[in-house]
Amino acid sequence: MTAAITVGLSGLAGWRVLQRMESRQLEATAKDPTVQRATAYLQENLTATTTAADLVGDYKMLQVALGAFGLDSDLASKAFIRKVLEADLGDSASLVNRLGDKRYLKLAQAFDKRTDAVATGKALTQAYVQRQFEKRVGEGDESYRLALNARNEVKAFATRTSSDKTLWYEVLGNEPLRTVFAGAFRMLSSIANLSVDRQLEEFMSASERFLGSSSFSAISTDATIDKLTTRYLALSQVQTATTSNRYAAALSLLSR
Repeated sequence: MTAAITVGLSGLAGWRVLQRMESRQLEATAKDPTVQRATAYLQENLTATTTAADLVGDYKMLQVALGAFGLDSDLASKAFIRKVLEADLGDSASLVNRLGDKRYLKLAQAFDKRTDAVATGKALTQAYVQRQFEKRVGEGDESYRLALNARNEVKAFATRTSSDKTLWYEVLGNEPLRTVFAGAFRMLSSIANLSVDRQLEEFMSASERFLGSSSFSAISTDATIDKLTTRYLALSQVQTATTSNRYAAALSLLSR
């Protein structure tokens, strides 16, 4: 169990404190002996000749590779991950390109660049440290972990040439990212029962209302990302308080 990162406050006040201490905590996470051993092992053992079979057969390397993309829960799904890594990135019909969760595509793309093993190792290490930091924050407050992840994911969209619809489909397929957008838009969980195309319409329409645009050229700016994350955190805090009050009221009635 890793040590949770806590800020002593909740909601937006805690979020602002977390932002101020982020660089220091990221550095501390990178220097953690467990994290250092894991990333050093990957950098020492990942080579240009490492195959997909080699990677999934080496628990220590696979743990870092998957952890770099928040796919830790797939550690036991070795056959599936091997298919992802061996898929043809240039074929739009291949498994990795058909998966709604584009974190798998990012994993495959990173592995595909292993001809420059040093650069790939460093990139995976940086992403792994970031995810470990987010995970430790999440052990203190899960909503902060989701907000950090959303901030970084959406910011990365600014460098993409994909269409807005393509990026929105990625939001829908990425559960942590979808949670933040849905929370900020006050969407009910029942929206998942709609067709994917209808969900796309609903998310884009809500983005126009709450963020002022459904285009990621506007959404991925620092100001709009801050609007998204603060709205998500504020509404999450209200929901938590409401749930807590209802629970307290129920206990009060039961104790009479």
